[in-house]
Amino acid sequence: MVEPADRPSTAGQRLGAPESFGVSTLEPGLRPPAQPPGRLVSIRVQMLDDTQEVFQISQRSPGKVLFDLVCVHLNLSEGDYFGLEYQDQRKMTVWLDLLKPTLKQIRRPKNTILRFVVKFFPPDHTQLMEELTRYLFALQIKRDLACGRLICNDTSAALMVSHIIQSEIGDFDETQSWQHLLHNKYLPDQDAIRDKITDCHRKHVGQTPAESDYQLLEIARRLEMYGVRLHPAKDREGTKLSLAVAHTGVLVFQGYTKINAFNWSKIRKLSFKRKRFLIKLRADPTNAHHDTLEFAMASRDCCKIFWKICVEYHAFFRLFEEPKPKPKPILFTRGSSFRFSGRTQKQIIDYVKDSELKKVSFERKHSKILSSGSMSPQSSSFRSQVPREVTTLKQAQTLYSLAVLYFFLELDLLCIFTGSLQAFSLTEKDTMKLSLSELNDKEDEYMLAVNFTRAAEWLFCITHIESNLTPSLILSCHLLSYLTLCSIPVPASLPFSIFLFSSHLSGSPASQDSPLGSPRVVVNGNASVNGQGVGGVLGPGQIPEGQQLSPLTSPLLTEAGYVRNEDEDEARRKKFPTDKAYFIAKELLTTERTYLKDLQVITESFPSAVGKDEAFPDSVKNMISASYDPVYIFHQGFLKETEQRLAQWSGRSNAHIKGDYQRIGDVLLKNIQGLRQLTVHLQKHSECLVELERACRSSRKVESLCRDFEQQRVCYLPLNIFLLRPLHRLLHYKLILERLCKHYPPTHDDFRDCRAALADISEMVLQLQGTMMKMENFQKLLELKKDLTGIDNLVTPGREFIRLGCLSKLSGKGLQQRMFFLFSDSLVYTSRGMTPSNQFKVHGQLPLFGMTIRESEEEWGVPHSFTLFGQRQSVVVAASCASEMERWVEDIRMAIDLAEQSSSPNNDLLSTSLSDNSKCDQESEEELGGSRSSLERQGHRGNTTVHVCWHRNTSVSMVDFSVAVENQLSGNLLRKFKNSNGWQKLWVVFTNFSLFFYKSHQDDYPLASLPLLGYSVTVPAESENIHKDYVFKLHFKSHVYYFRSESEYTFERRVFHLSSSHF
Repeated sequence: MVEPADRPSTAGQRLGAPESFGVSTLEPGLRPPAQPPGRLVSIRVQMLDDTQEVFQISQRSPGKVLFDLVCVHLNLSEGDYFGLEYQDQRKMTVWLDLLKPTLKQIRRPKNTILRFVVKFFPPDHTQLMEELTRYLFALQIKRDLACGRLICNDTSAALMVSHIIQSEIGDFDETQSWQHLLHNKYLPDQDAIRDKITDCHRKHVGQTPAESDYQLLEIARRLEMYGVRLHPAKDREGTKLSLAVAHTGVLVFQGYTKINAFNWSKIRKLSFKRKRFLIKLRADPTNAHHDTLEFAMASRDCCKIFWKICVEYHAFFRLFEEPKPKPKPILFTRGSSFRFSGRTQKQIIDYVKDSELKKVSFERKHSKILSSGSMSPQSSSFRSQVPREVTTLKQAQTLYSLAVLYFFLELDLLCIFTGSLQAFSLTEKDTMKLSLSELNDKEDEYMLAVNFTRAAEWLFCITHIESNLTPSLILSCHLLSYLTLCSIPVPASLPFSIFLFSSHLSGSPASQDSPLGSPRVVVNGNASVNGQGVGGVLGPGQIPEGQQLSPLTSPLLTEAGYVRNEDEDEARRKKFPTDKAYFIAKELLTTERTYLKDLQVITESFPSAVGKDEAFPDSVKNMISASYDPVYIFHQGFLKETEQRLAQWSGRSNAHIKGDYQRIGDVLLKNIQGLRQLTVHLQKHSECLVELERACRSSRKVESLCRDFEQQRVCYLPLNIFLLRPLHRLLHYKLILERLCKHYPPTHDDFRDCRAALADISEMVLQLQGTMMKMENFQKLLELKKDLTGIDNLVTPGREFIRLGCLSKLSGKGLQQRMFFLFSDSLVYTSRGMTPSNQFKVHGQLPLFGMTIRESEEEWGVPHSFTLFGQRQSVVVAASCASEMERWVEDIRMAIDLAEQSSSPNNDLLSTSLSDNSKCDQESEEELGGSRSSLERQGHRGNTTVHVCWHRNTSVSMVDFSVAVENQLSGNLLRKFKNSNGWQKLWVVFTNFSLFFYKSHQDDYPLASLPLLGYSVTVPAESENIHKDYVFKLHFKSHVYYFRSESEYTFERRVFHLSSSHF
């Protein structure tokens, strides 16, 4: 964090620079902290409201720089309560060390997401001085409740959830609250106590979001599991326990029951030795415990992680100031140099009190009511004049009725005054012009209702002489306008004649030509006939040509009740949409079409191919059908809705429809909420993959059926990839929604729906991410098993695939091309054999346990070479280029670290017939000759990623596969060969490092494919005479292809995806 002396004192100066679409700053402000020179690296951070932000840091920056960037971005002055956590290469959740360089802690920044979460939980939430800090704590409590970490009884859980709902949707409404609970999951067993939640919600009428946060924290802080993060351990007798740390000291739990607590004042020293965590207590004759308590944890790393958080908790809550660093020893080091970095709680409280910081405005994600942090001074003054009991919509509508009655009682007097415009004071006119963004609760609506009566009087007076309209119609019209502008439900008691009056007021030809004078209602600037939208709106203050401004048109009506010029409508119909949001929505449509075709492979093509054979187990067949058919049916409806919306948006089928149809967030929100109901089926997809593999392993006939199906043209990818498509699709929805939220300003109509949909899909992705990662690794091992011969048990628990690719191995015959496969426990090298299925024959295995690696270019005189020193043999290999060598060395070192952490080396990868490495390393001239055959002449499995890497002399890692899953695109492209003249329009699908070409999106199988590993993507040079816009070039050696996109957005997306994927 920034030191107190360096931090500005005003709110405007403390606000972060980049705009956020979740918890964000609203003013410009402080520049980011200074960074050391060096190449900038992008780091993704997930906030507590589930939005993700990207921060640029120098590769040599310590963790403190990144943490300060996040706090400055959030405008968070009490940031020391929070921390950044991530999952390291050991799959363990650790805190980012603020003193160490960030990139030395995060090995793969491109594929790591840090989470900004609460780190230190104070005993009393009143110690949190700022509303923003309490809001972030409330988000953390909400997350802990949802994931089952904050255990409590049903009454406390229902009460906390009711406060969360109050802060999100406001006062209780039975239908709205019920629907909100159906679509949002706040507790693992929420359905059982739904009635309790609604009963509690009824009691919170008039409670603001800030007050709801306060009450939520008040309840949470009294719970035994508040802020507790359990670390599994065992005592000396082997009893399973859990350790935790709190502001008071170290806690011991058995299950979720606290059985002991050691206060900081009683603890003399905390330490660990290997897997043992030690608590040394101060001498106390009355204490029955031993002087030293010992707990066994899973590993030394687990001990160290818990010890570090204990050190930080003790320093944060017990010390007056940040501890000073220890002086570096001259000769020997003893113990850990780790220390707490940041301000202590006392320093934070003193700083906030002394600085007198202004109240910071911020945005509450998911909240449908405005935060008090954004209340205007004018609305605040109203608040002080209004009785607290006037809060509900029903009471506000009653006041409107009284206002109408008051109008008619004063009607005779008003008729006398025709110049009463002067009596309508400037203050009252300003009150009438209050925008919806300044309305903070029903009290403000009450004040506007009172002033609206006088506004209606004024409107009547200036129109009574010039119009024969009845006073009731005049008042009702403006009352309707006010209600709709304030997004208040229109009372059903309003006379129907008001709608005819609105038609008369608009003067639209549509209303005149409609049969029987069909009512034309102007609501929020969108006209409708019989409930169907038929037109757009003019800008504020604009008047249709040939029409006079009605004397009844108040300043409120000219803001939103205008109509569009017909000539302008016609011009817009002919113009193709240029909004970036349209092209993002179109990307959703095109990829959804491809996704539905992929689902069709599983739900229709595969069952028809194998279902008739009795050898295929009915249990597997029924499981696949039960798990995938509901998903397929759901996405058929989703695709239909998306196609209809895009057709309305583009104007090609309904060009006259504008306004509400130029958005996609509502469609996404509705369908993603529907998709959440299918989570049970999505969780079954991993079981389908396992059961199908089990069936193939137990029956050669089933394995043959699956292999034969993969040879069909409709199965253009390995079958197992299709089984994982629904899980991958969730990632695509999340990325599309992130781009929409970053494109839209927070004031856009579509922003709220997109943000709510993003929160829902992020929750689903987080819930299924662990399963997805395991299944991707499992699927990749299964695919490699088909490509390799000479391996007995490649697919074993705990083994992870890391990288595959070509390296040249130095032997007595010189450098020879070999295919290397790097796993978490061993490195296997092979050559391509002369088998009917073009499999790779294993020649040797190098266990990673105890392996070392050394660059040896100078030693052997071979460019880009390095030596692998194993326990039994050493191997010298060379990469094709410096970047390939860097990738291999980095991944091998990471794999060696993983292998060292395992209990013992795993040497059972190879079959017994290949155990003699010296014999395995010899191959015949026929095998060497066969390995040089062209890619185009391959038969079975000749176009897999392994074979492409072999022929292109490149490599690909598991991280690259994961990125490729995200970088999937579909859509029309124009293709041109190097020496051809014309362009050919094709439907092109980019997935699995390849382009697949179709005539149209309706085709069941591709016409051809182009593996892209080894290709480069560039823009054509002037000398190539490609005088077209949005053209990119793919080239590998003498192979050149040109592709032309339809828009700048699709061009940038294609180039970005092709460039970010590893080719």
